[in-house]
Amino acid sequence: MRKYLWLTVMIFVFCACKTAPDKTVKLFNGINLEGWHADIPDADNNPGLEPSFLVRDSLLVSMGEPRGHLITDSVFQNYRLEVEYRFANEPGNCGILVHASTPRALYKMFPQSLEVQMQYGDAGDFWCIVEDITVPDMMERRGPEEEWGITEGKKRRIINLTNNSENPLGEWNNMKIECVADTIKVWVNDDLVNLGYNCTATKGQIAVQAEGVEVEFRKLELTAIAQTTP
Repeated sequence: MRKYLWLTVMIFVFCACKTAPDKTVKLFNGINLEGWHADIPDADNNPGLEPSFLVRDSLLVSMGEPRGHLITDSVFQNYRLEVEYRFANEPGNCGILVHASTPRALYKMFPQSLEVQMQYGDAGDFWCIVEDITVPDMMERRGPEEEWGITEGKKRRIINLTNNSENPLGEWNNMKIECVADTIKVWVNDDLVNLGYNCTATKGQIAVQAEGVEVEFRKLELTAIAQTTP
């Protein structure tokens, strides 16, 4: 019964994100990881590994190692995702992946997606992971056009628009990601830090990375929207 109830919730959420603006869903319930599944390549041959993601003191914690991703069971489109996160102990790397689809499409690790970077000091960069996006000032922010690409060895990073938008280490940051049709906008602590369009995907799963250091999340909420914030 529980399996079918969750399937009903998944279908409702997907439909809501397409047709019912202002419907908000808590992707993380503060209790457990219901609605998510982990993809950790190192666990394929070592199922006894310590978990990369857990719930501690009502927080979702990415432990950083073993590396991999926590991925929503559901697919979403046309939404605002609000995330509150912090690097509690040391600066490092993490990210939110939107429009995720094929698992392990890059370096046999990263799902096909568009990454919104959370790495300390670089929050709001885009990283193209077998999906692509266009931004203003493309050559200045991505490098020589002949080196652009979406697979291994290509220039996949698109630098964000601001400096110093992140709070000091240990303090909570607020990140908002709006995905509507082929447009993606990102704010960090209310600063617009990136804007892209012509994204090659318009829907998909959402993923949180485990990428080297511990990161805490206290909020992951998704609101269906019909258009991005002006």
